[in-house]
Amino acid sequence: MKQPIHVAIIMDGNGRYGIKKFNNRNKGHHKGLLNTFKIIEYCIKIKINFLTLYTFSNENWLRPKKEIDSLFKLFRHFYVKKFHLLNKMNAVIKFIGSRNNLPKDIKKIIKIVENKTKNNKGMQICFALNYGSRQEIINAFNKKYLIKSKIDEKLFSSLLYTKEVPDPDLLIRTGGYQRLSNFLLWQLSYSELFFLKKTWPEFNTRDLDKILYQYYLIRRNFGGISE
Repeated sequence: MKQPIHVAIIMDGNGRYGIKKFNNRNKGHHKGLLNTFKIIEYCIKIKINFLTLYTFSNENWLRPKKEIDSLFKLFRHFYVKKFHLLNKMNAVIKFIGSRNNLPKDIKKIIKIVENKTKNNKGMQICFALNYGSRQEIINAFNKKYLIKSKIDEKLFSSLLYTKEVPDPDLLIRTGGYQRLSNFLLWQLSYSELFFLKKTWPEFNTRDLDKILYQYYLIRRNFGGISE
């Protein structure tokens, strides 16, 4: 079966799930975090090469401070409970996005995790943290002015956070909305897009298998003509 090399996921709907089930957005984020590890484990099992997860966007700073603090508390919990397990699974862990505005201890955790896993040989997991695609593109243009070479797609791609990663073959977004929300705008130009009404805590491996089968049935022409 034709397997995607790179899967990207917008893990949307945690807060709404929390309100619906517990009348508490933060509990929804906690359930979403538990589900994230399950999906990562499954992607490692079925040998997906690259997995990029939209974890915290530039725009998420507009949320109430209490919710932001809770999200970073969950990140710290994930580090203590799960990152060592991913290291044992031979996963390479990277973070894309701006390090500006992040708490000092979060920056330290990022550095520790990337250094500890950089020589692993398994699936690469990329957490988009404090990430915004428009800012990424602006940053790339600013870097371009330091380079005398004529700009082309290859050069421009090399200036992005994802310079060492192939573009996603497919994007999955849970939560019911059909938009990209400033996520990998350059990289998703030829990705197959799948939108689900299920919120992220409700998304499971069966849902992923169904999407992978639909992806298998798609003939990807990248602007060419089907035979």
